[in-house]
Amino acid sequence: MSEQLEPMPEDWRQALVIVAHPDDVEFAAAASVATWTDAGRDVAYLLVTRGEAGIDGMAPEQAGPLRENEQRASAGIVGVRDVRFLEGHRDGVIEEGLLLRRALAREVRRYRPELVVTLNHHDTWSFGAWNSADHRAVGRAVLDAVADAGNRWIFPELTSDEGFQPWGGVRWVAIAGSPYPSHAVEVTAALDRAVDSLAAHGNYLSALSDQSPERMARDFLERTTAQAGESFGVDHAVSFELIAR
Repeated sequence: MSEQLEPMPEDWRQALVIVAHPDDVEFAAAASVATWTDAGRDVAYLLVTRGEAGIDGMAPEQAGPLRENEQRASAGIVGVRDVRFLEGHRDGVIEEGLLLRRALAREVRRYRPELVVTLNHHDTWSFGAWNSADHRAVGRAVLDAVADAGNRWIFPELTSDEGFQPWGGVRWVAIAGSPYPSHAVEVTAALDRAVDSLAAHGNYLSALSDQSPERMARDFLERTTAQAGESFGVDHAVSFELIAR
């Protein structure tokens, strides 16, 4: 990150974070969530899957409930109590299409957020590695679903059959982990809780590395938030690509 990042908007009260898997928020944005909830803002999480295909050697029917429980505990550490999981979307094979767009538009109408946060939908990460299909599919569907949520003639059954009135009040979509960041939040005071929030995914992190979950979480988050902080003039920050609606 070489260009100076701008501060994230602060004139909002309700945010909805939409990601594909448990741990996505924690690797990318939990420190900013803690900063926002500390300031009295309301943040909810929506996950498309339970991450059931994420632990090699553990069957999906065992991994899914375990990872759901880890996600709920992790969210609570940064002040998030409202954690919802979609049904009917399998980890690893999420399809970007009308079914997902409708489900996400429903939740945007339910929560009526001003800010929607999602994970990098671009083909690669900033360090050049290929992004996963699930991240790409969910991130792109979120961008479409935000527009769908405000149009009463797209998925009209959400109104006629389910009572979800159109919501065009999303003012920004913030993309965490984007290789094209434009804005940031200082998270120095919240970093320890973000580390604890990521480390709460202990079973998943243990399957990724021989390091302890606590050590892995701290090493990763201290490094990535310091990189963003350098472009924001602070010790630690979380960066976003911000799209104004």
